[in-house]
Amino acid sequence: MGASSTKTGGDYLAKRSGVTKQRSGLPALHDILIVDDETFDADRLKATLHLMFGYEVEIRRAATLGRAIDEVMVRKPDVIFLDDVLKPSDNATQTLPFLRRAGYDRPVIVVSGQVTRQRRTVLKEAGADDVIHKDDLDSVRVAEALQRVFKIADGG
Repeated sequence: MGASSTKTGGDYLAKRSGVTKQRSGLPALHDILIVDDETFDADRLKATLHLMFGYEVEIRRAATLGRAIDEVMVRKPDVIFLDDVLKPSDNATQTLPFLRRAGYDRPVIVVSGQVTRQRRTVLKEAGADDVIHKDDLDSVRVAEALQRVFKIADGG
C-alpha cells in the first residue's frame, strides 16, 4: 500500500537531511572550477554542486588544461574538480603539476572513471587531495570528499 512509497519518500528525506547536515560542516565555498572536456560530465557535477550549495556559489568550467591554468591565474577557486583524462591524452598525474606551478595551492579533487587502490595512490602522490569515481558523483560522495580535503587543508 502506502508503506513502500512512505519508505521511499522517507529514505529520500533522510538522505537529503543527511546531506544538509554534511553541508553544514563544510566551509563556505564561493568559487569552484570544474576541469572536464566532456560537457555532459561537467554539467552533471555542476548540477550536483548547485544542489549542495545553491546558486550563490560561482562554478566555472575549463575544458582544457590551458584554460584551467588561465582561470586559476585570473582568480584562484576554492576547490578544483579535475577530470582524470583530458583529451587528447593528458591525465591528472600530468596536469596536476601544471596547476600547482601556476600557483594553485588549494584542494584538487580528481574525478576518474578508473579508480583503483593503485590509481588513487598514484593520483595522491601527484598532488590530488582526494579522488572520486566518476560513477559516484552524487551529493553524498562529493560532500564526503570536500569534508576530507578541507579537514586536511585545515590541518585536522
